[in-house]
Amino acid sequence: MRYEVVLFDLYGTLIDIHTDEQAAKPWQELWEFLDATGAHYDDAAHLKASFDQLNAVNVQEARKGAEHPDWVEPDVLPVFQRLYAAGGSMASPQLAAKAAWVFRKASTSKFGLYPGALEMLGKLREAGIRTVLASNAQACYTRPEIEVTGLNKALDRIVISSEEGMRKPSPKFFLRALEYEYTTPDRALMVGNEERCDIQGAASVGIDGVYLHTAISRQDDPEICEQAVLSLNGADYGALTAFVLGE
Repeated sequence: MRYEVVLFDLYGTLIDIHTDEQAAKPWQELWEFLDATGAHYDDAAHLKASFDQLNAVNVQEARKGAEHPDWVEPDVLPVFQRLYAAGGSMASPQLAAKAAWVFRKASTSKFGLYPGALEMLGKLREAGIRTVLASNAQACYTRPEIEVTGLNKALDRIVISSEEGMRKPSPKFFLRALEYEYTTPDRALMVGNEERCDIQGAASVGIDGVYLHTAISRQDDPEICEQAVLSLNGADYGALTAFVLGE
């Protein structure tokens, strides 16, 4: 079998999702949660302004001096901790994570696995192929979602950009995932729904890519990716499985 490890993007590849962090609801619910747990702001608007300022500083500090600033992924969890401090309280990482999850749930209007995702992962694992998540995401949002969907039991390894401090399409991100799996680019496959981050990023280190053009792919992404070894319309897991297993 050609591939021993398949790397998967998450959102738009395994999970169908829509979030809006600029809507009023998530900030109102976060304000209520913080107020009930000791951090006080005049209203949700003041809370959002404080978050935006703290987050901008967090990003600036993380990207300072980086050769490719856009490839750096700072962890947002400390921002939630600093929100407590700015609101006159202190928060453990556990409490900050609860606040982050309140915000994430309130900002999400659509969420669920694409049909057949777990079954597809199961078939690959039954064939002896390692399944690895390789996602640009914030762990404080994504790890609870992985558990809710059951993906934590369907994946052999989880690699999240905020925990690595780097994001796709950084070549170092892909190489890090391969190092964790003790494998080489020619034995790995990347499956994702974004041409630049997933397919071109993987190709930069010699990893083949399967491109899934889903409804939440970038608007400027093509329906067919020329650099991919296979392009599929939507989350066509049947065709993906057949390709990987050589059927």
